[in-house]
Amino acid sequence: MTHQKRESLYFGKLAVTCENSGNLFACQQLANRLAIPCYQVVNADIAEAFVLTWRNGALKLVDREFPKQEGLAVDIQPRPGEQRSYPAPKKGPLALALGRKTQTIIDATTGWAQDSLHMFRMGFDVLCIERSPVMRELIQDGFNRLSQLDWVQNLQLRSPQLLAGNAIDLLPSFEQKPDCIYLDPMFPAKRKKSALSKKSMRVLRDLLGDDEDRTQLFETAMKTAGKRVVVKSPDYAEPIGGKPNESIHGKLLRYDIYLTH
Repeated sequence: MTHQKRESLYFGKLAVTCENSGNLFACQQLANRLAIPCYQVVNADIAEAFVLTWRNGALKLVDREFPKQEGLAVDIQPRPGEQRSYPAPKKGPLALALGRKTQTIIDATTGWAQDSLHMFRMGFDVLCIERSPVMRELIQDGFNRLSQLDWVQNLQLRSPQLLAGNAIDLLPSFEQKPDCIYLDPMFPAKRKKSALSKKSMRVLRDLLGDDEDRTQLFETAMKTAGKRVVVKSPDYAEPIGGKPNESIHGKLLRYDIYLTH
């Protein structure tokens, strides 16, 4: 068992556990990067509510309240209803919101990377930004697994690039404007105990909280995008940038489209 002396954003909330001795070095390196404890043996006395561990070839985030559950990982497989061919047809609300002439996209709030991966499978050139160190570890693990898939290797595709940092700081540094900047910020839940809140989002809220600077992020994105900013919002939320040029509605959510020209 090793403990990190320096504190991090996740100190006291998150630890790394090594369930396979063959992964010990990787576990220790992960704990060092996040400045959190690494445990080889987990017992009821540890304080952390969440742990990161490798299970079945993927890095998982496990809620210790439900230790027998597999845990949450970046899912690199298409979601139900999405095409498995490459490039997947550019159909559905997300594709319509991104626009027919869009080629390059920056996902400035990558989260669990499900929309980034969908955009990648549709053939878009996707660059991801994530400021949460723990989410970056989970995303990079997912992108590494993606790069090993047969169809990705056979087509000689490269996984989306992942940049570390706050998009508010990084976006102005891009010399070439992307066609589209995609935002999926965390909004406050409609109710304190929302039955509609998915477990992955609840875990993120527990670890990270809401994106209180989403308005500033939107304003930065509008100055940076070449053609449009697309904001994914729950259906109950007010538009982040005032009245959009267009809105495309999905189930329990909508995509607000803001044209930059």
